[in-house]
Amino acid sequence: MTYKVVIRKKAIKVLEEINEPYYSKIKAAIYSLADVPRPQGYKKLKGRDAFRIRVADYRIIYEVNDEILLIDVIALGHRRDIY
Repeated sequence: MTYKVVIRKKAIKVLEEINEPYYSKIKAAIYSLADVPRPQGYKKLKGRDAFRIRVADYRIIYEVNDEILLIDVIALGHRRDIY
């Protein structure tokens, strides 16, 4: 089962501002969620129905809808700014 990955505009803006080599790593991590929506090291966030994965000092916040096979990337950013 392959999920469809949707990235919100807010997350795209933040991603465009990130420099290499983090940009490529984050982009690869986001698109790998299509195959494995809950990869090793993911965490369920408290207080909302979302998950978090780490890529170096950056965090990717996303929701998983298993019924329609959809990954919705809500936000991403540096760990000091994202929460």
